[in-house]
Amino acid sequence: MMDWTDRHCRYFHRLLSPHARLYTEMVTSAALVRGRQLRLLEHSQQEHPVALQLGGSEPRELAEAARLGAQAGYDEINLNVGCPSDRVQSGRFGACLMREPALVADCVKAMRDSVAVPVTVKCRIGVDDQDDYADLQHFTDTMLEAGVEILVVHARKAWLQGLSPKENREIPPLDYERVYRLKREFSQLVVVINGGITTVEQVRDHLQQLDGVMLGRAAYHDPFVLARLEQALYGQALPTREQVLARLRPYVEAELARGTALKHITRHLLGLYQGEPGARGFRRVLSEGAHRAGAAWPLLEQAIPARYAAA
Repeated sequence: MMDWTDRHCRYFHRLLSPHARLYTEMVTSAALVRGRQLRLLEHSQQEHPVALQLGGSEPRELAEAARLGAQAGYDEINLNVGCPSDRVQSGRFGACLMREPALVADCVKAMRDSVAVPVTVKCRIGVDDQDDYADLQHFTDTMLEAGVEILVVHARKAWLQGLSPKENREIPPLDYERVYRLKREFSQLVVVINGGITTVEQVRDHLQQLDGVMLGRAAYHDPFVLARLEQALYGQALPTREQVLARLRPYVEAELARGTALKHITRHLLGLYQGEPGARGFRRVLSEGAHRAGAAWPLLEQAIPARYAAA
């Protein structure tokens, strides 16, 4: 979710889902520690509970990055060893680290020693020729020995050569049963599943077997699924999309006042009417208008009637 779940996106998603735990886009430890890009830690108090997701492979650097994240107020530090992108591999972090569980354990131990908040790990069920369940079992054993109590598992293998990141999200087959087995055999571990989950019904089914479900691109492209999940799982009243936008207005106006361009916020709203009549008109008004100089809240008010005109 790099370049996607920034602070504007997370604030919007929190309006839709009071109960979800939100995750940042992956931030590299090098950017925080060596680059001192502490702006990447900025977030709103309304986002909590929110986890900082880190990428890296150097234990001391990750420990310092985790400390910075905890100082900034994050509720959890998550180490990503599941991302298969080329730029992540070139930095020796992400999914390629599943080949080096001992190094991941060293990273986790260093991070846990530096912060009081939970340190969690996000992984795949394997990489490349890791076809045996035993590989995932060994990785999980190693994480438990390092003190990991929560494991987020993307239920696909990652192919580090030959497939693009997009293809890695679609081509390797999903194997939910492997994640279910992991939970059965490591019952003391909190296991959260990710990958190919798009509906309320699928979430409910997975929660029969596991402790949690993570939505990624599904929640980004169709964010209203978060509100439907709140209704289904917690009995929350389902808001209208217009009510959600009205609740967003104070945030938008405050951000505009501090110099944020409207386009940086509205790019996360484009899927709000996904599957509804007039969704294309809503997207069009925002896409065409948000980049213009002086674009402000009235553009969103214009976009809402546009969906009815396009219906």
